[in-house]
Amino acid sequence: MLREGEVRIPSGCAISGIISRSGGAVCGSDIVKSIAVMHDRSNGLGGGFAGYGIYPQYKDFYALHVFYDDTAAKSECEKYLEKHFDIINLSKIPTRKHPRITDEPLIWRYFVKPLPTRLAASQLDEEEFTARCVIRVNTSIDGAYVFSSGKNMGVFKAVGFPEDVGEFYRLEDYQGYAWTAHGRYPTNTPGWWGGAHPFALLDYSIVHNGEISSYDANRRYIEMFGYKCTLQTDTEVITYIIDYLVRKQGLTLEEAASVIAAPFWSTIAGRPKEERERLTYLRNAFAPLLITGPFSIMLGFTGGIMALNDRLKLRSMVVGEKGDMVYIASEECAIRILQPELDRLWSPAGGEPVIVRVNGGVEL
Repeated sequence: MLREGEVRIPSGCAISGIISRSGGAVCGSDIVKSIAVMHDRSNGLGGGFAGYGIYPQYKDFYALHVFYDDTAAKSECEKYLEKHFDIINLSKIPTRKHPRITDEPLIWRYFVKPLPTRLAASQLDEEEFTARCVIRVNTSIDGAYVFSSGKNMGVFKAVGFPEDVGEFYRLEDYQGYAWTAHGRYPTNTPGWWGGAHPFALLDYSIVHNGEISSYDANRRYIEMFGYKCTLQTDTEVITYIIDYLVRKQGLTLEEAASVIAAPFWSTIAGRPKEERERLTYLRNAFAPLLITGPFSIMLGFTGGIMALNDRLKLRSMVVGEKGDMVYIASEECAIRILQPELDRLWSPAGGEPVIVRVNGGVEL
């Protein structure tokens, strides 16, 4: 039996991301190889991936990835989906048997578009309609959980080490312009399929290393706007905060980062007048959405990735560039395994987002 001090847990959890700035195809096997190097940062209680650009043939439809506990939950969920969406295609998500992936639920995929009559009657735009339907399924249909709901992207997650999860979902069969990955080491919450990272709503997905000490305050505030945190982990709330700030409030990603990892008041006081006024407004207007505690997060979105540390940089994160490729990871080894020779390698400062957009370069 291993004893205290004999197990290496360097700040727990691992995150990794890859993006082609030209929009080129990156095989899913690459992100699996990257996260596997950081095996010791997780404990087999959760692993997962998000891929962008992986469904070009269905790029105009929402791809719903769903876990079911049983066929009764599947039947009830499908009845609900048929009332609200035109289902273009549905199938089991391809998997392979794996000796270390057990107790798997039923895992299905649906490519859907809101029914015009339902959408018109709702007086909502397409994204809000879809988001509300996803939240309704996850909170009202026992045994059903929509864990991915964006266009031309998908989340793949399970209980297991991330490299095993990648094999289970056959990620070598997928290609996309961006990937994120997570190896989980849960400290306060159980390891279960729904609690693995990434967490996603529409095209936003989050992987997270750290612990949110402000979770209760963040959750109480965000649930005032129709979101429901039901997945037994603090990371879920970050996804909803991003969706609320960017999609609903119209903030830029840079502004959202200044809410989540807001500069200290002493730092704001030393900024130029226009910037000082903007940061002061953001801190005051969205004060309950400041995330405290150690964290490094990676946000996937249509057309890019954003990486962000807490303002004290209590969790590790490094960024590497080679040609049009950008790599982000908890440890340098996860980058070097894919690209030993880099044009540039650096560690972002605390609270300063690194935003990489397809055809948009790297923004600091």
